[in-house]
Amino acid sequence: MKNAKWLAVIISEPARKEIQNWPLEVKKDLGSILTKMQKGEVVGFPDTRPMKTVGTSCYEIRLKGADGIFRAFYVLKTDVGILVFHSFKKKTQKTPVGEIETGKTRLKNLLKELENEKD
Repeated sequence: MKNAKWLAVIISEPARKEIQNWPLEVKKDLGSILTKMQKGEVVGFPDTRPMKTVGTSCYEIRLKGADGIFRAFYVLKTDVGILVFHSFKKKTQKTPVGEIETGKTRLKNLLKELENEKD
């Protein structure tokens, strides 16, 4: 039997704080999708989709619950793992520009933080 290598999941503190406020059913769905990705399973539409407006190799996890629609931005970074850097409750059909800009900033900050940890 071949040993599977699991990818680490790193969730930024701002994203973690937002996710803590999500309904339990949505958090369970998020955990299920992240577990599949950790195992190396391919997860695609409708659960995830590319978010090129945030950055190259950035994606969003798409979640729906009784209380609304939720999103988590992530990047799959093979040398570190899966980086979840922004999450929010979606209130409009289109992803608001403010959420995209916040995502860009948080990704930049998280990558800088991880780079500093290497030193």
